[in-house]
Amino acid sequence: MTQTTAERPAGRASGAVVPVLAFAGIVVAVMQTLLVPVIKDLPQLLDTAPSNATWVLTSTLLSGAVATPIMGRLGDLYGKRRMLILSLSVMVVGALVSALTSDLLLMIIGRTLQGFAMGAIPLGIGLMRDMLPREKLGSAMALMSSSIGVGGGLALPAAALVAQHSDWHALFYGAAGLGVLSIALTLLVVPESPMRAAGTFDLPGAFGLSAGLVLFLLPITKGSDWGWSSGTTLGLFAAAAVVLALWGVMELRVKAPLVDLRTTARPAVLFTNLASIMVGVSFYVVSLVLPQLLQLPTSTGYGLGQSMVVAGLLVAPLGLTMMFTAPVYARLSARYGPKVTLILGLLIIAIGYGAGLGLMSAAWQSLVISVLLGAGIGLAYSSLPALIVGAVPASETGAANGLNTLMRSIGTSVSSAVIGMVLADTAHTVGGVEVPTMHGFRVSFLIATGAVAVGLVLALFLPGRRPSGKPQLRASSEEDAALERAEQVLRGFRGRVLAADGSPVARARVTLIDRGGRQAGATLSAEDGSYALAVPARGAYVVAARAAGHGPLASSATHAGDDRPVDLDLSLPGETVSA
Repeated sequence: MTQTTAERPAGRASGAVVPVLAFAGIVVAVMQTLLVPVIKDLPQLLDTAPSNATWVLTSTLLSGAVATPIMGRLGDLYGKRRMLILSLSVMVVGALVSALTSDLLLMIIGRTLQGFAMGAIPLGIGLMRDMLPREKLGSAMALMSSSIGVGGGLALPAAALVAQHSDWHALFYGAAGLGVLSIALTLLVVPESPMRAAGTFDLPGAFGLSAGLVLFLLPITKGSDWGWSSGTTLGLFAAAAVVLALWGVMELRVKAPLVDLRTTARPAVLFTNLASIMVGVSFYVVSLVLPQLLQLPTSTGYGLGQSMVVAGLLVAPLGLTMMFTAPVYARLSARYGPKVTLILGLLIIAIGYGAGLGLMSAAWQSLVISVLLGAGIGLAYSSLPALIVGAVPASETGAANGLNTLMRSIGTSVSSAVIGMVLADTAHTVGGVEVPTMHGFRVSFLIATGAVAVGLVLALFLPGRRPSGKPQLRASSEEDAALERAEQVLRGFRGRVLAADGSPVARARVTLIDRGGRQAGATLSAEDGSYALAVPARGAYVVAARAAGHGPLASSATHAGDDRPVDLDLSLPGETVSA
């Protein structure tokens, strides 16, 4: 008899689950832009050299990149809600450490802890997939995915207002308070998911990926300070290539890897992740360019002379538009699919940056650029989790979305390094101070447009709505959701869970396990005992069932991978039923 782990099913998700999880995503995103208004003052505030002060930003980036795929996998194994609360708790501790110090080393430690919260984004998306009905899932994931931009956009004016009128440490106290509120709301509203992946945590894989990411991202973020052709920069890039290659070989040999590279190599996952890098690049360019353009003095001849707070307010619509785009995405995706909405979003981003090349002479024009780019980035970001979730097993949702979030982070890191280098190389001296030029701003927008063009090409290679005969996840109406569930039944196992006396067993947990011992799907039986499980591919499976008050049961069965369902009733407890 195959043993499975009994998990308490999640309670029925309340209507507050989506806003609570989205709020957690916004809180996490706030940490990424919290210090943007005081970046130029950090050397004086921390009494250190500018090159050292940049570690306050770099440390958060590195820890977030490392934590995102790791927390996603831990959530798949041990509970997504549990890991979400842990991520937020570490962030709160880090915010308090930073709030209580002006010492560079302690500040870096605090900021490193804050970066670990980035894992909350894929965990929230995974919880939504596990708990929400299909007809509500598309718009919910869109809102969660966009929360990165929403939090970043809203944090700019709020942080600028605090920094301008109060001690800068108040920023961290505010972040800690938001984190505590998010934890409390999660504990009160969000149930734990019953979904669990098979296997154990791949500790060597986690160390290998962490080392490879640090070796890769460190020269990207510090290359402009060290010199792009310096021995340190080139040496770290070479070391990253070696470490990540060895890590990949190791992951292919592990039974329960941290990242399933075979799944990652599927066209739907691979091209989505590559396109995510390009979206990340395009998102960060506007965040770097517009605030600087708005705050430069009018004496430069092109600066718009706005205060820190006004500049933040003019850029804030970027995040607000992303948030309001989520329901629009749901309708578009229901009709055309997430691939089309991704392409549409990238086209709107390209239009936004193209228009931005000629809209840099007045403050109101920055508002137009922010709204356009917010709409495009919102559509693109909203499409990414739907594409990933539709291409991976339910038990790998956290890890797969964690990797996708990491790809976006790599995009923003590359964007930060490249745009920073461009603005520095094209700067000129005004009153003894190096300031960016209009030429540098326009070159930055052209780079963003080029990244979007690459993203468009990659998006065109994505499979259509029905790759390999498997229905793709999309936001839809009740009728469309029912149709998709019916189609899934035709490509999997169906039947009833029965007690020893033949009566139906409701809310029994039915799990599909593949030949490698990995969970390939799971569901709960209906009130009449019926269940349906879709299969990802043809082959031999074990269908296991467990319910309170009954013994467990595991039954071996084979599916041909075609449209014919396999009828398989499961009688609890004890005896094996043939397929």
